[in-house]
Amino acid sequence: MSELDEIDRRILRELALDGRLSNLALADLVGLSPSACLRRVAALEKRGVITGYRAVLNPEKVGIGFTAYVTVGLNKHNKEAQEAFEGAMIRAPEVRECHNTTGAVEYLLRVEVADLADYKHFHTEVLGTLSQVNSITSYVVMGSPKDERA
Repeated sequence: MSELDEIDRRILRELALDGRLSNLALADLVGLSPSACLRRVAALEKRGVITGYRAVLNPEKVGIGFTAYVTVGLNKHNKEAQEAFEGAMIRAPEVRECHNTTGAVEYLLRVEVADLADYKHFHTEVLGTLSQVNSITSYVVMGSPKDERA
């Protein structure tokens, strides 16, 4: 696969900022003709560099008032335990991200819920019922001065 050139990188930067840019506006921003820009974007999509487009939601407007990052340690370090835990996290709508990590714990989760009561329910009724879980540490987000997902 060929490397990204500077024009590809500019296209990606602009689309990361606003995935709803029209091709005409994007072409103008990156200094290409509309047809050349369209070909570049299509090529980036075909190569799997651009994997999709999404809407960024305002958490408060959709009822999310509580975010926590949660580290989870497993009591068994085998494939079955990992697969069971990952399956449970995939099914849990509160879990917005689940990352298998190295270090003192096996997983880092980003959990979004309405409030502390909902988080307590998730902590107790979801994580607390999984036989693979050995340790849970919660880090409550009080503010996000930088968040490039938005």
